[in-house]
Amino acid sequence: MTPTTRQECAALDAADPLAPLRDEFVLPAGVIYLDGNSLGALPRSTPGRVADMIEREWGQDLIRSWNDAGWWDKPRTLGAKVAPLVGADPDEVIVGDGTSANLFKCVIAALRMSDRSVVLGEAGNFPTDLYVAEGAVSLAGAVQRRVDPDGPDLERELAAGDVAVLLLSHVDYRTGTLRDMPGITRLAHEHGALVIWDLCHSVGAVPVELSASGADFAVGCTYKYLNAGPGAPAFLYAARRHHAAADQPLSGWHGHARPFDFTGDYEPAPGVSRFLSGSQPLVADAALEASLDVWARADLALVRAKSLAMTDLFLARAAEAGISSVTPAEHARRGSQVALVEPEEGAGYPIVQALIARGVIGDFRAPDVMRFGFTPLYLRYTDVWDATEALHEVVRTGEWREERFARRGQVT
Repeated sequence: MTPTTRQECAALDAADPLAPLRDEFVLPAGVIYLDGNSLGALPRSTPGRVADMIEREWGQDLIRSWNDAGWWDKPRTLGAKVAPLVGADPDEVIVGDGTSANLFKCVIAALRMSDRSVVLGEAGNFPTDLYVAEGAVSLAGAVQRRVDPDGPDLERELAAGDVAVLLLSHVDYRTGTLRDMPGITRLAHEHGALVIWDLCHSVGAVPVELSASGADFAVGCTYKYLNAGPGAPAFLYAARRHHAAADQPLSGWHGHARPFDFTGDYEPAPGVSRFLSGSQPLVADAALEASLDVWARADLALVRAKSLAMTDLFLARAAEAGISSVTPAEHARRGSQVALVEPEEGAGYPIVQALIARGVIGDFRAPDVMRFGFTPLYLRYTDVWDATEALHEVVRTGEWREERFARRGQVT
């Protein structure tokens, strides 16, 4: 039942089984952080883990650490730690490169596995996905079409019989809409298409079952809900059934079957390692490892239940302030964010800035959405209550109309 007072929120915090994990993060005093869907908070263990990597593994052990500290295998060992968070087996996930590069690899690999020529993308998807797909189809001599996956046209587009690859985000970055991964994957397969899922806004936020859903490929970042820090490496999933056939285009040394034979011709490594390219960002890997060790202690079912309870509370309180949302009310269709629509044209950005000035950090996405992310490992119910109190005040008083809140930074 959704709490109706701050006291009820405090009682929920006192009984929260995830509450001890809050102490694992650095959280500035006076700040309610509702932007973990864009950049996660810093785990307390990260500075020490990174310092050890720099000072001991690199500083003292030098090149020996490729073997002694397991540097060479980091893409696989970290992938194995990500795998439980996305419902995959350890040998189906690697960590390395960025989301854009991994997405490019998957799109080209999937196109090469098909005799069709269309990549069906998502209208309104995060620009990275649209831009990467645009570049990939241009190089491959293919075509990109776009569809609203939440509308009635998805099946019609797939039924055209020319779609090689369906590329979708599991959670819409603007609205927070959660897609039916098993159902959509099954539909695509029925029409002869492979599916690539973008998990950037779902890993660490909602249940993800790649293997059980029959997914073909997936990519995701680690700097949002997984708290690995800015510039953190991304991950790539390839279903085991595709390993032998997958032919990705960035055939670098790290993806070779026997890299230290130094042969002149490329031979892809067995398994998901064939999706590797060049040297990995090992300092950033250390930060990711620290965060994944925290995640290994989290019960994902509890994370999901708390996320839904907190977003229920935020949606109810926003409605009391007269602000509507484009985030689905149904739990089965909701990610771990709430997207509010600006109450009048041009109000969204300054409202967010006025909230930030009060210590409530969210973000704005053009043209009209105010986004608030809910990170159950370190967010409290009382934080949600207090954030909505600030929202009520900013809207009621018209504080957001002050000129200082209209000045736009480079990053919104």
